[in-house]
Amino acid sequence: MNESVYERSLRFHENHQGKIALKSKVKVKTGEDMSLAYTPGVAEPCRRIYSNKDDVYRYTSKGNFVAVVSDGSSVLGLGDLGPLAAMPVMEGKAMLFKVFGGVDAFPVCLDTKENDEIINTVKYIAPSFGGINLEDIGAPRCFEIESRLKKILDIPVFHDDQHGAALVMLAGLINALKVVGKKSGEIRVVISGAGAAGTASAMLLLKKGVRDILVCDSTGIIHKERAGLNPYKKELAGLTNRNNEAGTLADAMKGADVFIGLSVGGIVSQDMVRSMASDAIVFALANPIPEVMPEKAIKAGARIVGTGRSDCPNQINNALGFPGIFRGALDVRARDINEEMKLAAADALASLVHEPSESMVVPNIFNPEVAPSVASAVARAAMDSKVARLRIDPGEIAEHTRELLKSQ
Repeated sequence: MNESVYERSLRFHENHQGKIALKSKVKVKTGEDMSLAYTPGVAEPCRRIYSNKDDVYRYTSKGNFVAVVSDGSSVLGLGDLGPLAAMPVMEGKAMLFKVFGGVDAFPVCLDTKENDEIINTVKYIAPSFGGINLEDIGAPRCFEIESRLKKILDIPVFHDDQHGAALVMLAGLINALKVVGKKSGEIRVVISGAGAAGTASAMLLLKKGVRDILVCDSTGIIHKERAGLNPYKKELAGLTNRNNEAGTLADAMKGADVFIGLSVGGIVSQDMVRSMASDAIVFALANPIPEVMPEKAIKAGARIVGTGRSDCPNQINNALGFPGIFRGALDVRARDINEEMKLAAADALASLVHEPSESMVVPNIFNPEVAPSVASAVARAAMDSKVARLRIDPGEIAEHTRELLKSQ
């Protein structure tokens, strides 16, 4: 009897009792080792840091530490599971940070859904970390939490469900458009989902020059006259839907060049795909079940299909982005991860696919050049946009990243 991936994963997690552990960088085998690493010697770096707070990066691991913070309110596609059930995902995220970026990340699952409490908690623990990765916090609360933390903290705060999903999707779209011979300023894009990833994707596409975008939620197309929109959807309505169209997702998809699904599985029919423009691009990214299964979309006429699944071609996976993004940001001690850095990451990912095709629009996650390329591009953009505290040759950052990954 064949076990499902869920059964195998459950046994895997039980056997290992989680996926991460803390490892000492130094050996402590003698009294001299103890004197240097701890008392009395440790007093001197404490005094130095007290005199010059920037020395914390010189004498501690702060510059390579990232907190992966969640309240468990939007775990994968499973919904509000709470902080304990979020732990396997946050451990997994920390594992990917280490394996693919050489970053030491720690799961921080908070037993509160009060925005002020989350913000204050992150503020209070921030001195220990070089960056904050927000994860699986439900929309629209995630927008306020990230925005306020960015104003408070002088280290990068990055909600990966928003920006990581958006920039990896953009990398895939850049290459998909090359394959079908269309330009970003001439396409019609439909986004299903107005939560964290859908909103961030719309914003990033606008910055990339896409002008014709319709965003749909469970009620239908978001437009200016629609009642009951929260402030974030009102902003979306003002920036997208240039003809102020109303209707259903099916209505929106008629004649669309691109469909980007960031919502729930099984909501797109083959007839909806058939109604799209020729050489349609379908990124059905709901997990674990896409909005439409790839084989059905292809049979209905889509030319390029991507999903979030590892068992299908064109896996649009956040892990292509965040390890290298944080690696580059940490190495130049960036104060923020801004729009320029996100666009640079997307372009770097796209450039790693030298000959895009229907079955290859993003690089493979195990391509050893993913993190070095993204890290160097992000670092360059951070320096150019003046959010970096250090100036380092991006080539050195790429090489540093390669060395870190070899040591994993």
